[in-house]
Amino acid sequence: MDYLAHYNSPLGPMTMASDGTALVGLWFDGQRHFGSTINDEYEECDIMPVFDDTRRWLDVYFLGKEPGFIPPLLLRGSQFQRRVWQQLLHIGFGQTLTYSEVGRLIANQYGTTKIFARAVGGAVGHNPISLIVPCHRVVGVGGKITGYAGGIERKAKLLELEKRIFSL
Repeated sequence: MDYLAHYNSPLGPMTMASDGTALVGLWFDGQRHFGSTINDEYEECDIMPVFDDTRRWLDVYFLGKEPGFIPPLLLRGSQFQRRVWQQLLHIGFGQTLTYSEVGRLIANQYGTTKIFARAVGGAVGHNPISLIVPCHRVVGVGGKITGYAGGIERKAKLLELEKRIFSL
């Protein structure tokens, strides 16, 4: 059984999902792949420690500050997706990497010579835990803002919030 709760962010309403212990999803309402990791059986449950932690993280983040902690996470996806999402957790507040750079880091972990940026982009695009797993910090060549399941304009605002300036 999964549980859902809601958060009103400055960039629009968000839905949180949990298995009762860890966060399994965090999406802007209506974004692509919304609810992709929610089990068929779920219920609304606003009061849960992981949701309290997530709200606290989001409150600090939307003040433009590094939260300094990560709520308990359970990344549901393929092995490759989970590796990519784990790598994203290492991109610091206000920093960015290109899809190719993430691919090189993953390739080093796999002991292969190359992981294609397109494969990385597919995994990044299906990230079920927006913001906390910072897929918005992955950019195109030359720092160009490309692809974001929550919308390019929202991605630009998130990067601006983190004091990064890019051209659309």
